[in-house]
Amino acid sequence: MLELSNKVTQSEPTFNGYVIALGASAGGLEALENFFRNCPVDIGAAFVVIQHLSSDHKSIMKDLLSRHTQMSITVVEQGMLLKENHIFLIPPGKVMSMEGDRFLLTSKSPHVLTLPIDIFFNSMSQRFENRCVAVILSGTGSDGSRGAVAVNAAGGFVVAQEPTEAKFDGMPKSVLATEVVDEVLPVDQLAQRIVEHIANPAAQKTHVSPGQLGTPEDEEEAMEGIMTLLFQSGGIDFRDYKSATFLRRVERRVQVRQVSSFSDYFMLLQEDHTELATLRRELLISVTSFFRDEEAFDALATTVIPELVANADAHSMIRVWSAATSTGEEAYSLAMLFIEEFDRARRWPQLKIFATDVNQHVIELAAAGQYTQAVAAELSVQRLERFFYKTGNSFTVKPELRQCIVFAKHNLLSDPPFTRMDLVTCRNALIYFKPEAQLRAMHRLQYAIRPGGVLFLGSSESINCVAKGFEEINPKLKLFRRNDKALPFVIEGNSLHATRLSSEGGYRGNPAVRSVMGASRELSVLDKSTSVLLDLYAPPSILVNDNHQAVHFFGDLQPFFKVRSGAVSTQINRILPESLVPVAQALLYKASKDWKTLQSDCIHFACAHEGPYRQVRLTVKPVMIDANERLLLLCFESPVVHQTSTLELSGSIDVGAETTARIDALQNELGATRESLQATIEELETSNEELQATNEELMASNEELQSSNEELQSVNEELNTVNAEYQEKVMLLNRLNVDLDTMAKAVGVATVFVDEHLIITRFSPAAVSIFKLREGDVGRPLEEISHRLKHPDIMADFALTLASEQTLEKEVLSEEGSAYLMRVMFYKVPSSAARGVVATFVDISAFQDAERLQSIMDALPEHIAVLEQDGTIAMVNASWKRFANANSEPTLLTTSTGSNYLNVCRKLQQNSKDKTVARAYQGVKGVLEGSIPMFQMIYQCHSPNEKRWFVMNVGLIKGNLELGAVVSHTNISELHQND
Repeated sequence: MLELSNKVTQSEPTFNGYVIALGASAGGLEALENFFRNCPVDIGAAFVVIQHLSSDHKSIMKDLLSRHTQMSITVVEQGMLLKENHIFLIPPGKVMSMEGDRFLLTSKSPHVLTLPIDIFFNSMSQRFENRCVAVILSGTGSDGSRGAVAVNAAGGFVVAQEPTEAKFDGMPKSVLATEVVDEVLPVDQLAQRIVEHIANPAAQKTHVSPGQLGTPEDEEEAMEGIMTLLFQSGGIDFRDYKSATFLRRVERRVQVRQVSSFSDYFMLLQEDHTELATLRRELLISVTSFFRDEEAFDALATTVIPELVANADAHSMIRVWSAATSTGEEAYSLAMLFIEEFDRARRWPQLKIFATDVNQHVIELAAAGQYTQAVAAELSVQRLERFFYKTGNSFTVKPELRQCIVFAKHNLLSDPPFTRMDLVTCRNALIYFKPEAQLRAMHRLQYAIRPGGVLFLGSSESINCVAKGFEEINPKLKLFRRNDKALPFVIEGNSLHATRLSSEGGYRGNPAVRSVMGASRELSVLDKSTSVLLDLYAPPSILVNDNHQAVHFFGDLQPFFKVRSGAVSTQINRILPESLVPVAQALLYKASKDWKTLQSDCIHFACAHEGPYRQVRLTVKPVMIDANERLLLLCFESPVVHQTSTLELSGSIDVGAETTARIDALQNELGATRESLQATIEELETSNEELQATNEELMASNEELQSSNEELQSVNEELNTVNAEYQEKVMLLNRLNVDLDTMAKAVGVATVFVDEHLIITRFSPAAVSIFKLREGDVGRPLEEISHRLKHPDIMADFALTLASEQTLEKEVLSEEGSAYLMRVMFYKVPSSAARGVVATFVDISAFQDAERLQSIMDALPEHIAVLEQDGTIAMVNASWKRFANANSEPTLLTTSTGSNYLNVCRKLQQNSKDKTVARAYQGVKGVLEGSIPMFQMIYQCHSPNEKRWFVMNVGLIKGNLELGAVVSHTNISELHQND
């Protein structure tokens, strides 16, 4: 039904930013990564990612997206609050919506098709209105399409990924078919376009204040001009719609098209007819669903419809008018309820539902009766199977349902109403009209309902303006019954003339606006002048098309009209008195055939307006519009004013003779047609019996396949999502494997992995120095591989570690004499039953050599230190340490491993006048620099208790290593005393 955004924010929300919801399914992972890679992290919006996730698989989307954005990412939990610059992910197996500023989670039913993107988009649009953005990315099916319509109706922004770029184009194409998408771009450009939309001045407020988009005078003139363009292009006068509603929709288009003022937008509309059509479509945006407001439809099904069916018999017809029906869901919902009640009551009267809307496009969609798979979430499985065919990704209504409904374009504010309706529904349309327009519409609805008939309105609508004409059935659910107090419907004086927009008042501002409004005024003046001339001098006339339907009225036709009960019709035989119908039809038929002017004799007919009888002469004159359109003008001339001398006629006819000839010709044609039809019927009856049997089998098979196909589609969506995550995880594992292999090569440690059966799973390149391995040995038992160790029990060590789950360390020797530290460790994969052993072999031969050298040095009585080239002490023996500790000399205590021996000698030289220290410093320095091969010196180092002499030897270390030196101090006190 007709809906425009007219929501009122009830309170200042806690969350004041935009909510950007991204709907993605199969192939959507890459699109999401690309989107967030190009999205700024500080735009002040909350991001919500909605996917089809299976409850049987853990989602790793958080880990995958975190590599492409610096924003915080959270998997939603019940009651979680929205935050700016934050990404929220739907948890697996859940359906998510908004309750205020908090997330509401419900479990997804495994037996019903659930559309989580539609559900969240709808919820988001109701809460955040024009502060929400819907993004449709890669995916199959149509999830998100209905939700996008709701976002657009609320004033939000809708964007979609370019279908040719998407891995699966089902969802982008489906939302494009709704015609509510504001931008279609490659995914790497979507984020920037959303940022531009949010930054637009029109987006900063719910409504643009007067003068913000131009001066108030220019704004008013631009809005009048826009309304004129809309009327001229579509015939709908939006002056009848609430100004705030109209302004809000225009503001949204100004924001989307990124123009600076209403006047500029008006200029754009004059040049861009596509934008004009888009604006008209958004003003008439259709937000509806099957059984919308389920409680109200339940009340209709349990109170009103059973009563209507009970009062009808097999020969009567139940007449229903569904006004503002939009894309037909409401009309089909009513038909389903009636058919179900027919079966329950075992009564099958005729049913005719007249479904109308002012928008021709949505009427055509409704008449086609084809809907996306989103309707599966609105209808029960039983109703889907009974009333719909499953065709691909859509549902089509069955003939049983379609044949009950007549769809037609109808303007509730200007077109005549239907009559004698048992039930009239008009839900969520009146609330968008101004009060005076609401009154006009209600008068039409009231007139259409027979006394005792029922009116069904939307939850926000009332009957206050015509309350005396109705009684309450259920005021809460807006069900009312017409009584006998209803006022008769009066056709407005200009109802039989073409409708024109009034241009009174003029416009003085924008020249472009003035030119359009001026053209409208000129056209109005001509129309009024022509109307006056016709009323004064021309006879009352009707312009008729080839099908004998009236297309225009001239003059006062009231004496020649007779309104009959039933559906509204413009057929000549339905609007003229019975006595005039045969003559008029004969004249029209012959004039159309011979294409010449014809005139009848005087005809007496009953006229309630001017006495019992009146005379009239009918004249039919051909009117050539163009080569493809020929019309006939039927004139009603009074004999009193008719002057035969002034009218040149091409001929006249004898009505009786023409009628008799016409009847004979038709009877001959009818006889031949009956004979041919009878033969055809007999052939078809034989074929039909065979086809019916085949059709029943096919229908049964088709229903089974439809049910299976729906389940498979749902599973396929989830599997595609899981597969995309796993592919990303595999890529990550491949990178980790490369990193691990590279690290193993760089470290150079021999490593072997075996599983619980001691089968080789992988090994490092250095492992070939221990085991005689080749690249193809992965998968072989380790015991089949020979090794180079003098350790025959190595397999027993592996088995012991596997059984005890304890780490084992041993030093083992190779056949070449190298020493290795063997470490055997147990491992287990946390979320799997996989377990095994990893063994590393570290070459410790150099460490053992160093230990052996240290032991040799410690066994000597001399005080020995090994210096590096810069004088740093690399090693000292035990005697050196004991001498330093025994003498407690600060200088000696600083000559330990890591200190610089040259620096120590340099400081002693500066603090002492003893030339011995200077000689020692120069000697050590010379040897380290390579200027002398060795240095020797005898010096005295007395203690308080004794006199001591030492000989100092410094020798150069030669070899592949860098230069260094060995310093030794030997106590020769005893030899010196003997000498």
